[in-house]
Amino acid sequence: MDLRGGCLDTVLQPPSLSISHLRVDSDGRSLSVSWRVNHSSLVGDVYEIQISHAESHAVIYTRNLSLSSADSDEYAWTWTSDVPLECVNHSVRLRQFYNRSVPSPWSDWVTNYGAQAQDKTQIFPSQRVLRENTSAVFCCIPPRGVGVTGMAFNNRGYPLLNVGATGVKAIAVHNLTIPTTFIKELLLSCSDARGKTSYTQNYISFPPQRPGNLRCDTSDMITVICTWDSGRQRHLDDGNKQDHTLHIENSDRHPIRCKPLSCSFPAVPQREEYNISVVVKDRLGEETESYSFNISDRVSPVVVVVRVSPGVSHSIVSWVVRGNLTRLNLLCEVTTDPDSSTQLICNNASGHCEVELEHLLPNTCYSARARCSAGGRFWGRWTQPISFTTYPMVSLDVWRRIKQLSDPNTRQVTLLWTPHVPGSAATVNIRGYVVQWSQGGQNRTERKDSGQTQAEVSIDAGQHDFTVQAIVLTGSTVPAHITVPQRDDGETLPAKKRVSSNTAAGFNLSWDDADTATCGYTVEWCILGHAVPCTDAVCWVKVLEGNNTLVLPAGHFKAGCRYTFNIYECTENGHRLLEAQTGYSQELQSVKSPSLVEPVQSTSSSVTLEWRYDEDDPAHPAFITGYLVTAQEVGSDQFNVSVADPRRKSVTIEGLQQNQEYAFSVSALTKEGPGEPTSITIWTRTNYAHLTKVLTPILLLLGCIVLMWPQRKLLRSGLKEIFAYPAGMNIKTPELDGFLHETAEWLQPQRAEECSSCDIEILNTGPPLDETTALRDPDPCPCPQSSPSARSLLQADYCPQSVPALWGGPALQPITCVTNETYLHTGEDLSEAQEVPFTGIQSKFESASVLYAYISIDGFKVKDQTQTC
Repeated sequence: MDLRGGCLDTVLQPPSLSISHLRVDSDGRSLSVSWRVNHSSLVGDVYEIQISHAESHAVIYTRNLSLSSADSDEYAWTWTSDVPLECVNHSVRLRQFYNRSVPSPWSDWVTNYGAQAQDKTQIFPSQRVLRENTSAVFCCIPPRGVGVTGMAFNNRGYPLLNVGATGVKAIAVHNLTIPTTFIKELLLSCSDARGKTSYTQNYISFPPQRPGNLRCDTSDMITVICTWDSGRQRHLDDGNKQDHTLHIENSDRHPIRCKPLSCSFPAVPQREEYNISVVVKDRLGEETESYSFNISDRVSPVVVVVRVSPGVSHSIVSWVVRGNLTRLNLLCEVTTDPDSSTQLICNNASGHCEVELEHLLPNTCYSARARCSAGGRFWGRWTQPISFTTYPMVSLDVWRRIKQLSDPNTRQVTLLWTPHVPGSAATVNIRGYVVQWSQGGQNRTERKDSGQTQAEVSIDAGQHDFTVQAIVLTGSTVPAHITVPQRDDGETLPAKKRVSSNTAAGFNLSWDDADTATCGYTVEWCILGHAVPCTDAVCWVKVLEGNNTLVLPAGHFKAGCRYTFNIYECTENGHRLLEAQTGYSQELQSVKSPSLVEPVQSTSSSVTLEWRYDEDDPAHPAFITGYLVTAQEVGSDQFNVSVADPRRKSVTIEGLQQNQEYAFSVSALTKEGPGEPTSITIWTRTNYAHLTKVLTPILLLLGCIVLMWPQRKLLRSGLKEIFAYPAGMNIKTPELDGFLHETAEWLQPQRAEECSSCDIEILNTGPPLDETTALRDPDPCPCPQSSPSARSLLQADYCPQSVPALWGGPALQPITCVTNETYLHTGEDLSEAQEVPFTGIQSKFESASVLYAYISIDGFKVKDQTQTC
């Protein structure tokens, strides 16, 4: 026996420990162990803890703890179980290592007993909040002697696990997630061998979030208000109720229970600096956020009362600040919506401040709000907007029209005005108008009703100033002034200029800038276009000085209507006409047709058309740029002739065919094309020029016959003696042959030659001769043919050529043919030929005529014949 060893063991072995407290935390999974600490060394103590299942004493967890000598006499340690503590009985024991090497005896086992089912199966955990994205074990405790047949989580079955005592079953569920359905509870069910099923619910949530954007301020240096952001938003029914507390670290005040996002507490007297912390705690843990501030830097004044006194273009805003903050150099700001912001220093001891807002629009709705700051370091919250409406302001746009009366010293002035009320917040009730002017050294006034916007005044030839002002119940009015210049007898009206238009852009007017214009320009026109008079439809636009252009939208004008714009320059002595421009917002094609002048002049190859048309008529839907004349022969193509000058109203169309039918039309041209045409059908005349050339010698011959007609008996007896063949005359054949040969040579130079030119033009035809006396051949032959067996030895035929008509017209009828025939005398007396008068004349212009003459020349008979074919 080794007494020394036994004595040493007795002395060095530390005493056994005892567990003072063993309890289960509220979550049902944490086991808290407490014991008294025996400080055996200066370097600290080491303790060993074991946890086992109570029934089998099988150790499931072992842990060594090192405690410093400075720790308190009572120490608590917490262990978290994977299985709910209600499911299994757990026992705990511990021992101490002396000088970190010599163990003490184990303490007695201390057991925490789980739940015991009586008649109804129990499920754990139940009505607990589980952390999302973790795993959990659920157990089912049946009554003694009853077995568990199945378990389901959220209506899904899981494999059963054996835990603890006999009969207790469990399931393991991994990666818990928060339900997205409206009901946030998760159902857990357990079925036993008796066929009974038990149910329970649990929640899944997330741990508390650290408060963010923590800040504190005060509005009156009496109460401090702290606010923060909660971070991730949680569902109100997730079962994880949170507690918020505020701790003033540098004060002995108790923690302050707070609302979820704010907390207020009384300011600590005489304290400027504050160190606070906000603690958020729930079933899954807790989070803390700290914040330090100086209360003087966190003053946020509160504006409690705001009043507005509106005007026309200004308003007065007043307010009251809560608390006595004058020592903090109070700065306030007022804004209006829209477009205004004003800052001012407000150190009134009563806290009452006011400011005048300027440059507001009349008759306009505004909203004002205010806020203040202590020294401009930290601004308070804006007040709720307060709405107000500025008063209306009525102004008049005045114009005049001047008419000279028959009396040279009297003029009639028509004053026109249009009221302008800026803004649209309220309807302005205008009660009437007052017109004032001076004449003859006296001031005159005339009142007009609210529905009237013009006044007629008779004035003399001098200069006069007019004033027109509206009368309203609320708000203000601005009087309008206009000056009528004195009469200028030498004034000349400017010529109208045409202004081009554009359908999309309307009228784009421009004019030369006048050096004498001191107050801009006025453009005047009649909204009815060319309507006269236009007193009730006058429109005008004032143009500021330095600007000589004006764009008028096309939507204000009617297409096809001519408008005249009178541009006046504004001077100190009134308005004077500077330019006049005329044009269309959109020209149309449908202009009316011209009126043709009849009868129409025509020849065999040309037609001259004349028409009437007022190209300057303002009623036209477009400017007349010329005329379009079309001509078409019946059955042929059409051709056009354009007249570019709108003042030229005649045209001659040449190169036509004679005796043909033509259709002509005349239409006015605009830049959009031709308008409505007027048409006429004309026949060209027949060309008688060739017939005249033939009839001229015939008429001369007929004239000779008429002159010789009274001596017809004497001529007849003389011709018989000349051309008589002596009785008994015997002409020998050789003599006859010689005579014929000589005669042939004598007649050789007398051969008929074709004329180089035979143009005859008949201007007038007279009536035919009623009586004709003819000594003709008893058997005249038709022209140009004669009987060779009768009498012809030499014969020459002449027919004047007909001049071909232009454009393939028909030949002129009738045609005159002249036939010269020579007859031989068979007698022996070949005396000198004698000329005798014509023995027969027959002439008729409208029928064929034949002219014969017989002449005896040395035994020859010469016959001249003229026949109209």
